[in-house]
Formats: sequence, C-alpha cells, structure tokens
Amino acid sequence: MIAKEPHKRIIQGKVVSKAGDKSVVILVERKVVHPKYRKIVKRFKKYTIHDENNSVKVGDVISAIECKPISKTKTFNLQNIVSVGV
Repeated sequence: MIAKEPHKRIIQGKVVSKAGDKSVVILVERKVVHPKYRKIVKRFKKYTIHDENNSVKVGDVISAIECKPISKTKTFNLQNIVSVGV
C-alpha cells in the first residue's frame, strides 16, 4: 500500500525583516471578495519562517512549506528563494 503524504500548505511572500538567527518574517498578500460590496480587497498576514542557513535577505520573495512547530510562532520552513530583492 502507498503511504499517504499529509497535505502541507505552501505560502509565498516577500521578506520584510530578519527576526533573529535563522528566522525571517514574510508578508503574504491574498485577494478576497468583500462579502457586502463584492469588491476585491487585499488581505495581508505575516509569518515567521525558519531559515536554517541564513541565506535570505530583506526584499527577497520566497516560498515556505508547513512543518511541525519549531517554536511558538514558527511553523514554516524555507522551501526556496523565488526571486532576489534589490
């Protein structure tokens, strides 16, 4: 029988700060339809990402994959760097 892999969320966002050793904070933007006015509005959320090699800089766009909790706020690991910032 084939072992079923658990579904892990993948998020993509821009690095807004280096939160300390092996940690970065990214800003994820998503677009939703407003329930009353039916207009597309932007929603933002910040996530703390675990960066084992300290390879990410502020301004980079990265993708992260969900993992078991590393600390109180970190539940995502760095997957790859999509584009390098200025």
